Amino acid sequence: MNGKMALMMILSSMVAAAALAEDVKIEDPNVLIKTSKGDIVAKLFASEAPKTVANFIGLAEGLTEFEDPKTQEKVKRPYYDGLIFHRVIKNFMLQGGCPLGQGNGGPGFQFPDEINADALGLHTMKAMTPQGQPHQWLGVRSQEDFNNTVLRPLFRAMGITSQEQLKTRQQEVNKRVMAMTIKDVYMNLGYKYDGKLKSRPPKRGVLAMANSGPNTNGSQFFINLVDTPWLTGKHTVFGEVIKGMDVVDAIGNVKVGAGSKPVEPVKIVSIRLIKEEK
Repeated sequence: MNGKMALMMILSSMVAAAALAEDVKIEDPNVLIKTSKGDIVAKLFASEAPKTVANFIGLAEGLTEFEDPKTQEKVKRPYYDGLIFHRVIKNFMLQGGCPLGQGNGGPGFQFPDEINADALGLHTMKAMTPQGQPHQWLGVRSQEDFNNTVLRPLFRAMGITSQEQLKTRQQEVNKRVMAMTIKDVYMNLGYKYDGKLKSRPPKRGVLAMANSGPNTNGSQFFINLVDTPWLTGKHTVFGEVIKGMDVVDAIGNVKVGAGSKPVEPVKIVSIRLIKEEK
């Protein structure tokens, strides 16, 4: 049995079991993403985000069962073939993997994030500046944003359920807010982290899972056109482009319309593992 076949068997069992034993070590595979604008080669971090990589390859190769959005039946076939990059934002990222081509579809299942907040330094980064302003990565632009992102989740964590309780514990709340790290804020929002993983920041050229909140990964992914530090700790980074970044940039420059959807569809022709040459 050659190394690639062994890898495929391991990845298949990972998809089926949705877990990887800690003592199993596998090589990070390369995949070829063929698009209507050219080819992209990416290295996947199977040793760092095993469940995410297993899911991605399982869907790409037709190994993983998913729900057909048109028939609602369970099927197995190469999932990404023929889909489009439905969202392209210049100087940000390009996103694909939605079977509906609109950004609101998926494979009919969701799976957890694979992120180590400590490896990304979020456990040392204060959520508030000494001047009492929210860290820019939190994306707080209004009082309501602050309430939804910081205060209400903190109240839940502290068991505060009424204005009366808040009044009696206001000083404690104030101290907690100023002491919180970005990791604390995200954990209050529902993100869960794994200290055993090696995680990478969302830099230019990485592949990361798109989601609608904590632990809502499915099939949609994005490729960064630039570094996006404000996404750190909220999206699983599971690969990086090692060839064809010019193709990624070309897609990033296409004309888009409503919802940042390309006017002329940019298709994902296929995504396949690159076989080792003997």
